[in-house]
Amino acid sequence: MSVIYHPQKYKLEDLPMQNFIDSDEIWEILKRNENPTPERVREVIARSLDKHRLSLDETAVLINANTPDLIEEIKNGARELKERVYGKRIVLFAPLYIGNLCVNNCAYCGFRTDNKKQKRITLSSEEIRAEVEMLEDSGHKRLILVYGEHPKYDAAFIAETVRNVYSVKKGNGEIRRVNINAAPMDIEGFKVVKDAGIGTYQVFQETYDRNAYLKVHLGGKKRDYDWRITALDRAQEAGIDDVGIGALLGLYDWRFEVLGLLRHVNHFEAVYNVGPHTISFPRLKKASGFEVKPEFDVSDEEFTRLVAILRLAVPYTGMILTAREPAHIRDEVLQFGVSQIDGGTNIEMKGYSSKKDQQDLDHEQFTIGDNRTLNEVMEELLGHGYLPSFCTACYRLKRTGEHFMEFSVPGFIKRFCQPNAMLTMAEYLEDYAPAETREKGYKLIAENLKDYQDEQFREKLIDRLERVKKGERDLYF
Repeated sequence: MSVIYHPQKYKLEDLPMQNFIDSDEIWEILKRNENPTPERVREVIARSLDKHRLSLDETAVLINANTPDLIEEIKNGARELKERVYGKRIVLFAPLYIGNLCVNNCAYCGFRTDNKKQKRITLSSEEIRAEVEMLEDSGHKRLILVYGEHPKYDAAFIAETVRNVYSVKKGNGEIRRVNINAAPMDIEGFKVVKDAGIGTYQVFQETYDRNAYLKVHLGGKKRDYDWRITALDRAQEAGIDDVGIGALLGLYDWRFEVLGLLRHVNHFEAVYNVGPHTISFPRLKKASGFEVKPEFDVSDEEFTRLVAILRLAVPYTGMILTAREPAHIRDEVLQFGVSQIDGGTNIEMKGYSSKKDQQDLDHEQFTIGDNRTLNEVMEELLGHGYLPSFCTACYRLKRTGEHFMEFSVPGFIKRFCQPNAMLTMAEYLEDYAPAETREKGYKLIAENLKDYQDEQFREKLIDRLERVKKGERDLYF
């Protein structure tokens, strides 16, 4: 069985890091919590609503609650928890693919090295700037840069592309936060990209079951399960305290993957006294030369349910849902878990500047399900009372890692996030929104201002909103 770690009790070099995922242990936890009573399920939901991080056993109780009425109670609990912790704020970002050269042979990925249909492209410095200008013209302030795994995309190359993105300014447009999704590095490599000013470093284990992992990762460095699962430990050792984890649902049993993600959270809290900043849970999608097989397919019902379970399990961790999912699924799960989404997404190489109407999978990694423009996503969010946010204040004020937890775990982060969401939304309304969106946005801001009981703080917020209207930018608390 895996060692159960406790914060600050062990040193990094003492931990058998490759063994913190034990498949037998996870299946045993699921088995011993089969057929939970309604009372037990409600106890676990109540514990989460009291803002406690759930244990693996407690999460297994929710996973094994299979009746429609209990599933609905889980979703209602997640909806309430999300409102308590995050309010109505939804963070918006866009992915930007830098290069699709890849030495790995991952069965499910359009970039895999043996896929001869894939058109291999690495964006030049000028092409990157053109893509960023298009993203800025639509209103984006936060990007995640995505790279294949290839010797060309080493730490120095990644650092150079990050600096290039930050340097692009067009009108009032600027990118204030650059996250990266890139292959695992050694500690020295992570230090190089950290010095470039990256935000979150994101890498997904894909599946936490070692045997399932080896079945789909057929060649390349990525086949090394242990190198990949310890990547974020090396990032932490290099000083990158803002990391994102994820599992690609559909490679293995979703119940196992949910507990695998939670075990990964446990590991970070034990070793670094801070959890991952975000969790992602993309579903397997069709790719160039690849069709999804049904063995571990995750249905819409299972997917919306597991999002609610994850929200209850880790109350203070950001949850990301991308445009892999169709609009109606994205709109549903926003209610009970997700705190970050992408908008106006195009994952084709040079896709933002080319503006093609149809996907070309031979230029892309996988099929996306939501091709709405950023403003269409904004309209949908506003229509449901959400506050779209492009805020980057926490990262620039060093409210990251353990310091972020000091604010977020007691729930105080809502005090910063909601007003900063309004300020960045006001920037969008002034600089990029059509008149109809602008009217809806300011109406929603006015409604939210009424909720502030602290009159002095409310006046400060109103003053900053007026300053945005007069042309000032990048104001935040």
